[in-house]
Amino acid sequence: MAAASIFVMMAGSALRADLAPARAEPNLERRARLALENAAAQLHAAYGAYAADNWDKAKAALDEMRDSVDLAYASLKATGKAPRNSSQFKNLEIKTNTLLKGLRDFLQKMAYEDREQAAPIEAHVQQVHDEVLESVMASPKRMGHR
Repeated sequence: MAAASIFVMMAGSALRADLAPARAEPNLERRARLALENAAAQLHAAYGAYAADNWDKAKAALDEMRDSVDLAYASLKATGKAPRNSSQFKNLEIKTNTLLKGLRDFLQKMAYEDREQAAPIEAHVQQVHDEVLESVMASPKRMGHR
């Protein structure tokens, strides 16, 4: 019982976390890292809100998770660095893959009718992951570099 209370309190504090610190960060790589940390926190918050039977908070957390992934990806693209040679892009691929695993687990635990509302978020994160993976794995010739 006490563990459940702590989990709900942690989820509530994670839900209050937002993207403002990441958006305010001038260093693009640090901004991406902060956004990914927020994405993970929001997935955790969505779990907690859904367990507490609060779908609106869970959906808001999932939406912010999606926005966090987008911010991280946009920030890294704005650095102008070649994804193939960037540890930050590789980290983004790993983190989005981890988020996808957690999101899929979460979707499996949801009621069927709630999955329909969360599935587009999973598809979007999958699309970002695939784009990042392709850019990291692409040969320099294919990317237009010599």
